[in-house]
Amino acid sequence: MARNIRRTKTLTAVAALAAAGVVLSGCTAGSDGDSGGGDTLKLWHYEGADSAMGKAWAEAIKIFEEETGAKVEFEEKSFEQIQKTASQVLDTDAAPDLMEFNKGNATAGFLASTGLITDISDAVEEYGWADKLAPSLQTTAKYSEDGVMGGDTWFGVPNYGEFVGVYYNESAFAEAGLAIPTTYDEFVDVLDAFVAKGITPLAEAGAEYPLGQLWYQLALMEGDRGFVDDYQLYKNPVDWQGPEITSATETLQEYVDKGYIASDVSSVKAEDAGVSFINGTSPIFVSGSWWFGRFVSEATGFDWSMTAFPGADLSLGSSGNLWVVPENAANKDLAYQFIDITMRPEIQAIIGNNGGLPVAADTADITDEKSAALIETFNGVLDADGLAFYPDWPAPGFYDVIVQELQGLITGVQDAATTDANLGEQYDEGTADFR
Repeated sequence: MARNIRRTKTLTAVAALAAAGVVLSGCTAGSDGDSGGGDTLKLWHYEGADSAMGKAWAEAIKIFEEETGAKVEFEEKSFEQIQKTASQVLDTDAAPDLMEFNKGNATAGFLASTGLITDISDAVEEYGWADKLAPSLQTTAKYSEDGVMGGDTWFGVPNYGEFVGVYYNESAFAEAGLAIPTTYDEFVDVLDAFVAKGITPLAEAGAEYPLGQLWYQLALMEGDRGFVDDYQLYKNPVDWQGPEITSATETLQEYVDKGYIASDVSSVKAEDAGVSFINGTSPIFVSGSWWFGRFVSEATGFDWSMTAFPGADLSLGSSGNLWVVPENAANKDLAYQFIDITMRPEIQAIIGNNGGLPVAADTADITDEKSAALIETFNGVLDADGLAFYPDWPAPGFYDVIVQELQGLITGVQDAATTDANLGEQYDEGTADFR
């Protein structure tokens, strides 16, 4: 499932968490191993058994049980179960020792700020996990006392990542006599060339996340790390009439006007956009690494590749979800040992060879050629400290705002200046409590 679909649900999860109520007076720190389950690690996660992470963590369970003599009591939970019941369950003795949870202010940050998950900074230092995580990956694992990511305190550890780049139908490029672009100017030239041949080049969706991701990527082309810190971490006010956002919105309008994007894109969903790439209708798709495994399985009628957005120093992306340790966990030490196993090269290699993006793999262990190329691209983004997160993250409900405002733009209901003004008003309102 596309990770941004989860993000959409995440933004509504805050309301569900808050509605469930958080009774902090009942919270007591769990012991580090002798009480409660004793030699049993209670583990929750929601990755499918056939997913890259599901396969890797299943092997980690085997290694953990062999090496520690402890047993793992794994309870399969759905994403919705964990999100909707977290504040209720984590405040009781029924809390697991370790669980997967979404990163970001509205989720892991919320649990951190309310005392429901453990400050694991000491474990991070003891096991050396920080040395394995690039700075932009660490951002989503560390929170302030108010639950804002990028703080000083570790509340989780990711062992995989994700990013948004560009998928290219190399067979369509070869047929058209075009080369895969390496600069933004070359990218635009390719778009013009396909339009001249009567082909709409970009698979896109305005009814869901892809269009908003493209808009944010265009803003990142004019932005730097300071812009990202202002937009995502509230370091300074965001200038919604500044060059980054103005250029992004105006350029997106040009993409529609010039035929780079279909005229009916406002009603198209992410699945439809992905399928238009799979079936060869659209030769280019700007979206996330979460599509990679599916394209390996289904986009088999042509050669294809994925790169970072051409000419970009910054790319949408982040760590994957986090391992978090509930404050009421009975066996925190066992939880830390399990996390450490998932960071080992052999477990990271399973993630990498099954279409995932490991954060600490030995590249020599990645035997699948396509996966190796994907990981090399991702590592290049990490080496440049290039992860810039996602446009909807700063405020609960901002995902829907972006979708609605960009639909208004591309259908001609409003111009770029009005779109930016509306986005800025909703952003400021949604982030007021964080700033």
